[in-house]
Amino acid sequence: MINRLSILLIISIILSFPIQVRSQQPSLKLYVSPLGNDQWSGRIKKPNHDKTDGPFATLEGARNEIRKLKNAHELPAGKVIVEIRKGVYQITSSFVLEAGDGGTDSLSPVIYLGEKGKDVQLTGAAILANWESVHDTDVLKNLNGKVQSKISQSNLLGQGITDFGSPGSDPMELFFGDKPMKLSRYPNTGFIKVTGVQHGGSGMKGDTGVLLNYEDPRVNQWEKEKDAWVQGYWFYDWKDQKHKVVKIDIINKYIEVAPPYHQYGYRAGQWFFGFNLLSEIDEPGEYYIDRTDGILYFYPPSTIKKGKATVSLSKNILSINGVSNLQIRGITIEGCRETGIRMNGCNNTLIAACTIRNTGDWAVTIDGGHHNGVKDCKIYDVGAGGIRIMAGDLKTLTPAECYADNNYIHHIARLKRIMNPGITLNGAGNRASHNLIAYVPHVAIYFNGNDNTVEYNEIHHACYETNDSGPIYAGRSWIMRGNVIRYNYLHDINGFEKKGCVGIYLDDLFCGTLVYGNIFNRVTSAVLIGGGRDNQICNNIFMNCEPALQIDARGLGWYSGYIPEMLKEAQTQGTLSGIAFTKPPYSTCYPVLKKLIDDKPAAPKGNIISHNICLGGSWDKPAGFWKASIEKEARPYLIIENNIVSSSSETEDSTSSGYTITDPMFINKKNPEKGKFRIENGSPALKLGFRQIPFKEIGLQNKEKNF
Repeated sequence: MINRLSILLIISIILSFPIQVRSQQPSLKLYVSPLGNDQWSGRIKKPNHDKTDGPFATLEGARNEIRKLKNAHELPAGKVIVEIRKGVYQITSSFVLEAGDGGTDSLSPVIYLGEKGKDVQLTGAAILANWESVHDTDVLKNLNGKVQSKISQSNLLGQGITDFGSPGSDPMELFFGDKPMKLSRYPNTGFIKVTGVQHGGSGMKGDTGVLLNYEDPRVNQWEKEKDAWVQGYWFYDWKDQKHKVVKIDIINKYIEVAPPYHQYGYRAGQWFFGFNLLSEIDEPGEYYIDRTDGILYFYPPSTIKKGKATVSLSKNILSINGVSNLQIRGITIEGCRETGIRMNGCNNTLIAACTIRNTGDWAVTIDGGHHNGVKDCKIYDVGAGGIRIMAGDLKTLTPAECYADNNYIHHIARLKRIMNPGITLNGAGNRASHNLIAYVPHVAIYFNGNDNTVEYNEIHHACYETNDSGPIYAGRSWIMRGNVIRYNYLHDINGFEKKGCVGIYLDDLFCGTLVYGNIFNRVTSAVLIGGGRDNQICNNIFMNCEPALQIDARGLGWYSGYIPEMLKEAQTQGTLSGIAFTKPPYSTCYPVLKKLIDDKPAAPKGNIISHNICLGGSWDKPAGFWKASIEKEARPYLIIENNIVSSSSETEDSTSSGYTITDPMFINKKNPEKGKFRIENGSPALKLGFRQIPFKEIGLQNKEKNF
């Protein structure tokens, strides 16, 4: 029995140990405000009555104060908060944070925090003024007659703006009412078809023809344009390029384009559009910049005086280098020509609850470091991709543990359409989870490397401008393994002109990936294994996919020409892509690699397709875009077992093809999505070993709070 004296003794012993839990109150709080002054202390929210003290005016003012306190060893222990008060802060050059600008440890971070419930904007854009009607008769002749009176112009040179960028790369952009406007183009939506190619014109890969035939008569009016450009998918449906126009021949109906030429060449039947065309300003929101005279012409969506018009000037908003224990929270980042937030070599640094929009390139890039993340952010209307993570050591397989979690990413890749995904994971041990990614012209999530995880994401309306592509895409290696794609919901994904794309695309010998517990609904082809090995496609639901599976043996066929060079490196240097794959850590983490070279490396061996459910569409028969579903050369190497297919229209014998034709018994048979894709307890799929998928946990979490 413990008496009172014993209890007091225990308490005294406990109190003698240092307390590890720190107060949630900041040890130091600084303020930044548009009404501030960098000569003030920054410790007061508002300027005092005699304007002798108050908040800082700039982020640099707060940063420099923290540096000063650190250097003098006067920074108190605990977290430091810099509260940025309501307002618009113009960033003329990147706000830079360096190695000494973070917190002392993970419990004592430095936090740059937007004022709660208020709009705090860091913008690299400047407001345009001096708007007037167009009076130049030569300009009026080139404008569409129906809209001449609706066009306003602003003299950029008169406002000290001289760097307009190039229409082809990192251009200055116009925003109105915080929305990106459209550089004048034709057609306003959709494309013009290439009807022929001259200067070779074979239409074969590598054709460097530069005279592109057209039939659309509207192209003729571009003949007198000062600086016309075209952007097109010139050979493949997944690779675009912009070209400056050299000449338009309205007699022979061809466009001559300037080099550098497209790496794959050109062919008839592909598609393009024209842009940076004064004559094509014909709908609200379009604009054109005369880079010779320095004048911007604009067809505003509403009265020019009722909306704020700005142009992007600065390259980046935040540049964070070698910083540890830092957080950026509750801020809008916008209006730059390149990337909104760049992080290099950071540790334990977080971007949270921010809105990142209207950038010319990426929203956030994370290069190197450990345990850095982007969480609960809204990312949209960026010129390129959303979040790019390149971290983790591939040679040692040391995980970076960087992450993109619970972000809403949509309507991205405005300027750079191809291979600018919502999220990129490059390296080792990174994660993309609980994100909603929608309306992306090409890939939604791209990953490469080892031991990365893509989980609990919802993706829809991706790859809408491309074919032979996939919203979740990876390739091309025998040694990139240990990746997991689980519990994602992919729906309404069909490719350009509904010609077809793949939900999860494991390209060109990509290996060792687990595809588990995903749901595919109205996806042209759900999963492709492009000749790779040791992949597992298990416990997934395929609904209305045509087909569910696409598996080939390309290493034994059309891709076989690449194999000898790969084998030569392995046999002479003992490496693949510079990695000693038969030695630790690769040989211990992925034991199958030790015998890879002696085990028919080009054959798609070790792939397992099991415990999946297919409802509607087709399981493995050719459909639509696909000439073959499972190639006959690949079938002998596959393990296909314990799958349920609801349709009896399959052409293959179900016993030998590894599936049973029966009703999987969804709780809501008419609309399984309404029933959260759950199946009844007596389902034959459960008896075979299928496990229920946690549909409620997929996609954004805490939507009411964060979005």
